[in-house]
Amino acid sequence: MKKMDKSVIRWGFIGCGEAVKLKTHPAFKATPNAKVVAVMSRSLDKAKAYAKQKGIKYYYDDALELIENPDVDAVYIATPPSSHATYAIMAMKAGKPVYVEKPMAVTYEECCRINRVSKETGVPVYVAYYRRYLPYFQKVRELVQAKAIGQVCNVQIRFAQTPRAMDYQQVNLPWRLRPAISGGGYFYDLAPHQLDMVQNILGCILEAKGYCSNLSHMYEAEDTLSASFMFENGLVGSGSWCFVAHEAAEEDRIELIGDKGTICFSVFTYQPIALHDEHGRREIRIVNPEYVQQPLIQNVTNALLGIEDCTCTGESATITNWVMDRILGKY
Repeated sequence: MKKMDKSVIRWGFIGCGEAVKLKTHPAFKATPNAKVVAVMSRSLDKAKAYAKQKGIKYYYDDALELIENPDVDAVYIATPPSSHATYAIMAMKAGKPVYVEKPMAVTYEECCRINRVSKETGVPVYVAYYRRYLPYFQKVRELVQAKAIGQVCNVQIRFAQTPRAMDYQQVNLPWRLRPAISGGGYFYDLAPHQLDMVQNILGCILEAKGYCSNLSHMYEAEDTLSASFMFENGLVGSGSWCFVAHEAAEEDRIELIGDKGTICFSVFTYQPIALHDEHGRREIRIVNPEYVQQPLIQNVTNALLGIEDCTCTGESATITNWVMDRILGKY
C-alpha cells in the first residue's frame, strides 16, 4: 500500500473494553500523529458513553458503519479473537489498514485468510505484539546478539498462575475460557506474547508439539500444557503452562541457556533481567514507557505515513498462531 498523503492517521476503534480504555487508548493519545475519531461497541449506549468520555466524534454499534466512515483512515480491532478475521477482512476490503489485537485470530487458517486478503487488496495488517518494541525485551535481544552468554543452546518457557475468581463460575465464563471465542483458554491468551518474543529474539519455530490436559474441569479449555519446539537454526526449546497452580508455584520466566551463561527474564511482570556468566550473576533493570503499546502504535502509524517500516505484520504473527495450534494438537 502506498503511504497515506496526510500528517495524522485518524483511527477507528472496534471494541472499547477495559483494556482499551486503560492501556491502548492512552497509548494512541500519546502518539502525536494518531487521532482516535470513531469507536464501535455492540452496545450503542456503551459506545456513546465511551465517545463522550474520550471526546470522540463518531460512535456506532455497527462495525461496517465505522469502517465506511470516510473520516476513518485505519481501524484498530480490540474485540475477542473470534471476530478478528471478519472485521480485519471487512476493513481491508474497504481500503482501511488494520491494527489487530493478539492473537491475530482463533486459528492458523483464519490468520492465513487475513493475509490472503491483505495481499489481494494491498492493504496492510499489523498485530499488537507490542513487547517487541519495549526497551526491556530489546535489551534481552541485544544481550543475545552480543553473545553475552555465547551460543544459545536451549530455551525454556515456564509459566504458572493461580485460578482467578471468575474461573469458578459455572455460567457466564469469561470469553478467554471459551475456546470458540478465544481460540483456546488462557494459553491462547497469554502464550502468544511468550512465543512471539522467543521467535523475535531467536528466529522462527518450524516444529512444535505438545501435551494438553484439563486437570481442574472448571471449564472446557485446557488448563495445563507442556510443549517442545525447534527453531529454524536447529535450536530446541520447551514450555510449560499451568493455570491452576498454587500461589506458591506462580512463575513467569523464560530462560535462555547458552554455552557461556544464561539469561532469565519475565514476560508479564518485567522482573529484572538476570545475566549469569563467568563473572557471576547480575541484574539489569530496564524501565519501559508508561504506555506499553505506544512504541508499536507509533511505529504502525509511521509506517502508514511512509516514515518507517513496521515488522509486526500479519505474516509474522501467523507463525505464532501456527505454533500454538500445533501445541494444542489442532494439526
